[in-house]
Amino acid sequence: MSTEPSSTADGAPPSAAELQARVEELEETVADLDADDAQQKMTIVATQGTFDMAYPPLILASTAAAFGWDVVVFHTFWGLDILHEEKSQNLQLSAVGNPNMPMPNALAALPGMDRLATRMMENRIDDNGTATIEELIDLSLEQGVDLQACQMTIELMEYDEDDFYDDVTVGVGAATALQHMAESDIQLLV
Repeated sequence: MSTEPSSTADGAPPSAAELQARVEELEETVADLDADDAQQKMTIVATQGTFDMAYPPLILASTAAAFGWDVVVFHTFWGLDILHEEKSQNLQLSAVGNPNMPMPNALAALPGMDRLATRMMENRIDDNGTATIEELIDLSLEQGVDLQACQMTIELMEYDEDDFYDDVTVGVGAATALQHMAESDIQLLV
């Protein structure tokens, strides 16, 4: 399909009616392109609440939202601590059983090693200028990410709905999360 103005067989410029027909054809083509460009949807299920596992769902969610995607992060079980204002300030990096930790498990199991490993990672994040967990939560919410707190887990952990960051969606059940997953282009379990 050419966007060059066509001329009649005798070389005369096209008539107003011909130009109008061409405009209508182009508008239909653009409308078809827009219909094919439906908003991408992503659902992430965050199940782990350690310091290092708070980053992946928040980074992925905020990045997808920056691309204009509809993003939901459903936090359940220990992943709920990421959204808990008080608990998210004290998330720890577990040194035991972490194959990428530069220390043997016998040493990692000593008292205080989780705190030391967490402090080392916090220093690395600070030195690198990487966003904090709280900054990523704020960024995600600003970009329209729906950070959801599992109602069953809220009750199980005996949390109060006021314990979570402002604008976190509380009271979400598994059925709602499954519905969004079914409609999503991408589903991730983190």
